Amino acid sequence: MSDATATTRFRSATEETPLTRWLLVGLGAAGMALLVFAPLIAVFAEALADGWLAAVESLGNRDARSAIQLTLTIAAISVPLNAAFGIAAAWFITKFDFRGKAFLITLIDLPFSVSPVVAGLCIVLMFGTNSLVGGWLVANGYPIVFALPGIVLATMFVTFPFVARELIPVMIEQGRAEEEAALTLGASGWRTFWTVTLPNIRWALLYGVLLCNARAMGEFGAVAVVSGKIRGQTATMPITIEMLYNEYLSVAAFSMAAVLTVLALVTLLLKTALELRHADQLAATHRH
Repeated sequence: MSDATATTRFRSATEETPLTRWLLVGLGAAGMALLVFAPLIAVFAEALADGWLAAVESLGNRDARSAIQLTLTIAAISVPLNAAFGIAAAWFITKFDFRGKAFLITLIDLPFSVSPVVAGLCIVLMFGTNSLVGGWLVANGYPIVFALPGIVLATMFVTFPFVARELIPVMIEQGRAEEEAALTLGASGWRTFWTVTLPNIRWALLYGVLLCNARAMGEFGAVAVVSGKIRGQTATMPITIEMLYNEYLSVAAFSMAAVLTVLALVTLLLKTALELRHADQLAATHRH
């Protein structure tokens, strides 16, 4: 058998036919249209069913403004804290050898496997008025459950893995050589982190922060348990959407859903822009 014949048979066995490729592309496009684009179009269409004025007015009432403000406040608190915890966890796991490292990684992944509702119930059991700690906090004017701190705790729990999970593979791949060289040259631990580690992980850190922010704004299950769904006080945007929809206020519900969708799309665009910029920098580095 000639080399040309063998190569042709190999290609025919490992490459799809044009019909197969078109079918696969068509199935993928149909799935995206059904699961992603159709719901997005439906959300904006329902929000504008009575016109722009009705949609804007529904977002201008006190409860809607309170929900938007609360959601942004929770994201502003929980995302930086999770970023700091994620960096610390990734640093500890990748730069040191110790017993129980695999168990620690499993604990970081725990929010991915535990239902958010279960997480919310655990917070209620720990910090509710019937618990020892929660009762003392409530008696001294520092309630956790049905207040902002409980919502922040629930949000931080469900979003904790995102930053750490983005950083750990990157830091494992980079190894410890650069940090050890900086320490050998006399740099302190903090200086090594700011001048060596952080620049090397900045893109992964930004990806993790964006994913964490998107989940923080859209979290429903855990927040629904610990918030008490108090309208105008502890009702976030997802909870307010549910409440409005259950009250048959479709325009108001879908208008707020449209705002939440826009925030998610902005996050996705930022992530895409960062990925493209990172790819361009890597290409430029390889050319040089």
